[in-house]
Amino acid sequence: MMIDKPKREGNSTMTMPQRHWWHELNTWEPEAALAFYGRTLGWEFEPSPLPDGAAYWIAKKDGKPVGGVFELTAPEYDGIPSHWMTYLSVADMLKAEQNTSNAGGEVMRSPVRIPGVGKLAVVTDATGAMIGLIEPDHAHALAVTH
Repeated sequence: MMIDKPKREGNSTMTMPQRHWWHELNTWEPEAALAFYGRTLGWEFEPSPLPDGAAYWIAKKDGKPVGGVFELTAPEYDGIPSHWMTYLSVADMLKAEQNTSNAGGEVMRSPVRIPGVGKLAVVTDATGAMIGLIEPDHAHALAVTH
């Protein structure tokens, strides 16, 4: 995982938070969600089916990707409520997966490549907390260091 270097402020050392992320809505009702976020945030949506055929949309604002929408389907996601998922950026997905396993976490959803976005995976940490990882495509805005 890529974390900013500590910065000195006065007499203390402070670690800057990781700045790069991707947000994804996982929902049972994607059409209602697309309509809601289109009206409330002015987002437009571009269908981008996943390699396994699962439905996915890239949310855009002013032509730039701002997040994704993933359709939850049965039986694979039974019992999981609609929710927003945060993805932290990593420079190397394979290494991040290995580090996750070596540190006592688990890969819950293997990486899937979304064209124009990057590779996304879902892991748990050693306590069982779930978090997403993204290795952004080089052309994606998240790949640019601020």
